[in-house]
Formats: sequence, C-alpha cells, structure tokens
Amino acid sequence: MRFMMFVRADKKTESGALPSKELMAAMGRFNEEMAKAGVMLAGEGIQPSAKGARVTFARGTRSVTNGPFPAHELVAGFWMIQVASKDQAIEWAKRVPFADGEVIEIRQVFEASDFEPAP
Repeated sequence: MRFMMFVRADKKTESGALPSKELMAAMGRFNEEMAKAGVMLAGEGIQPSAKGARVTFARGTRSVTNGPFPAHELVAGFWMIQVASKDQAIEWAKRVPFADGEVIEIRQVFEASDFEPAP
C-alpha cells in the first residue's frame, strides 16, 4: 500500500525560510532510515505558495489565481511511502523529527486495483 505523508505549511514555510541545519540533519537521517528500510518512494519540500498558482474550473472556463494563499490550506512537503498497512504508515509518521504543534497528515493512495475493471 502506498501512503502520502503530508507536511502542513505554516507562516515560516510560506516565508520561504529554510529549516534549521539541525532539522535538516535530522530529516536527512530520517529519510535515510526510511530508504534503508525500503519504504520511502519519494520525499520533497514544496516552494512557498507565492511562487505558485491555482487554476479554477467553472462553467467551461479556467481562471488562474496567483499565490500566495492562506497557509492553513497548504502543504509544505510530502513523503510517498510503501508499507503493508495504515498502522505502519502511522508508525513512520510518528518518527518524523518535528517539534510540538507540527502535523503530519497520512492519506492512502489509490491503486489501479481499487477501481472496478472497465466494461
């Protein structure tokens, strides 16, 4: 099973500030641990929303809104992991070296087998 572990954005990540050297080192060790365990498929940080845009679809038209966007609605980074269960994904998320108040959201990724075969 594949799971996305999302890192929520906040004012600090949206300012473009990079994590401290200590956090970067801890994250590197965590990523290495996941890679050695064979569960990490990908992991990336995402640039602040000020560098992004949203495309909204309505009544056959597309409108573009440039960032920034409210931080509480955003993702600052992610990991894609492959584990045997949601419980295992939760155990990995609990090991992320974050400070009090930070949140990791875990969501299972759809697989082709989740959909009925096409007629």
